[in-house]
Amino acid sequence: MSDDQTGIPAFGKLYALLYVFTAGAVAINLFMLGLMGQAIGLPALSPLSALALSVPLALPANWLVTRWIRGLIREAEETR
Repeated sequence: MSDDQTGIPAFGKLYALLYVFTAGAVAINLFMLGLMGQAIGLPALSPLSALALSVPLALPANWLVTRWIRGLIREAEETR
């Protein structure tokens, strides 16, 4: 459940929990980037295309988010 009795959730469980939110954020950002790309003549990116592209792109982003959240939890545990 937690790593070495510190009370911090295991990396894998936290990674799986945060993946949904990270993939959603990546999809929104890709869609907005596609809209901004129209200003320079690029074709628009559909919401479904942005969602499909966000699935693989969210994997490394989620790794960073999970490390960041675990650091925040660790910091909060130390100041308690």
